[in-house]
Amino acid sequence: MSAVPFHPGHLVMVDIPGTSLDAETAEFLRRYHVRAICLFRRNLGTEDEIRKLTADLREVMGPNALIGIDQEGGSTIRATFLPQAPAAMALGAIGDEALCEEVGATVARGLRSLGINWNFAPVLDVNNNPGNPVIAERSFSEDPDEVARLAAAWMRGSLREGVACCVKHFPGHGDTATDSHHALPTVDKSVAELEALELKPFRALAHAKGDTPAAPSVMTAHIVYPQIDPEHPATLSRAVLTGLLRENIGYDGVVITDALMMKAVHDRYGHALGAVMALQAGADMPLAQGSLAEQAATVKAIEAALQEGHLLPADVKKSEARLVALATAYPVSPRAYDAAQRAADDAAMRAAWARGLTAFDGAGKTARPPAPGTPLRIVTQDSVDCDGVSEAGLPAERVAGMFAGFPDVQLVRVPDLRQVEAATFPQDGRFNILVSNHRTRFGDAAAAARPDLHVALWNPFQLFDIAAPSLVTWGYCDGALEAVRAWLEGRARATAKSPVKLSPRAA
Repeated sequence: MSAVPFHPGHLVMVDIPGTSLDAETAEFLRRYHVRAICLFRRNLGTEDEIRKLTADLREVMGPNALIGIDQEGGSTIRATFLPQAPAAMALGAIGDEALCEEVGATVARGLRSLGINWNFAPVLDVNNNPGNPVIAERSFSEDPDEVARLAAAWMRGSLREGVACCVKHFPGHGDTATDSHHALPTVDKSVAELEALELKPFRALAHAKGDTPAAPSVMTAHIVYPQIDPEHPATLSRAVLTGLLRENIGYDGVVITDALMMKAVHDRYGHALGAVMALQAGADMPLAQGSLAEQAATVKAIEAALQEGHLLPADVKKSEARLVALATAYPVSPRAYDAAQRAADDAAMRAAWARGLTAFDGAGKTARPPAPGTPLRIVTQDSVDCDGVSEAGLPAERVAGMFAGFPDVQLVRVPDLRQVEAATFPQDGRFNILVSNHRTRFGDAAAAARPDLHVALWNPFQLFDIAAPSLVTWGYCDGALEAVRAWLEGRARATAKSPVKLSPRAA
């Protein structure tokens, strides 16, 4: 138990503006005794600036500080200047447990060097729904046992290097067709159905087993499971968090909510009430981003709930004890990132991206690179904005960079790839290559499109929409782009096996 008196702010994670700790925010953190911060891309300046920021945060928040970030790999990488880890599905395509452990360790080495001690990864969602708009390549596999095996290895690597993991999104976000950042999804499955699929990885990592420790923390899903609780999303459901996670599964680590600012919760309950309801449900820490006024309202709502008996002191003290234990086991203790180690890590991550490259036959043709000297037409989206979860997609200029040096390349930039159609790919002697640099699935117009090659740089389930031989990278980090170029030039092969059922649309 903490040596200092309990304060409601100890249970709340907030966000901050800017790349440095301003006086107003510092005073707010002190006044409300906040000890947990989630960093986002807007907070990341130079590496020296980040180290100064995390040092200042620890000075203000004290030795039990928790500084978190989303550094999963693939499209969800906040600190893009660190060695770029492959997406989970790329690792699933490779299937190498030892590699997963090294990837987890590499990610942790980079984060620890910045003064970050809590990473909201790995993803345990089993992605068995090709229409899922938010998980896709963030999942290791459609096989729950493979998800558990590879995620456990990734977690071992991270914990070995001193950064706490947070498995997510309990009890499973894989089988949704709605993004909980924008609306409230529903998964209408019985507990027995969840046990057969979604819950398997969470059960596997909830307790120590062999050389794999128990997951130190779990993040909740803003999803309604009506056969468990027809009224509340999992984040706010006592039946899910206490009944299923705490009592049935027996999990005793930290439970943190997904961001309460997401529309699935915020539009219905708001920051303050949502935070209290999450604690009542069995969570230990609401992730309550927002303005200083909104964050203050969250802390005050928790304090009022305690005074009015809506929250029990014994329960919140258990939550504080779990959070202190997490911060004690994985303290903010920056360690220098040796230049030789960093270079080796970067090379290893690029090599891993290359190993994940996967080719698919389609439209009666085998996926092969164009013959040397063939005139090319590259069709791609002009730009792809950040969606709040993933980083911005690869802009057309960088797509074109993969083809630099090819003798005759015509780049066709379109505002929205979902509207591509047959006319986009004229049969005029050029080898037509569609480069999908966006996450969303294609619209109906794309059914008639017939590119000679489809390069899916992001969402692999786009293969269901396009009738073409295809190359899947599982992401668009530098290592993935290098691997594509090597394949196009005939210097590399695409031999990995998809961890999800994929096939290009029939012609």
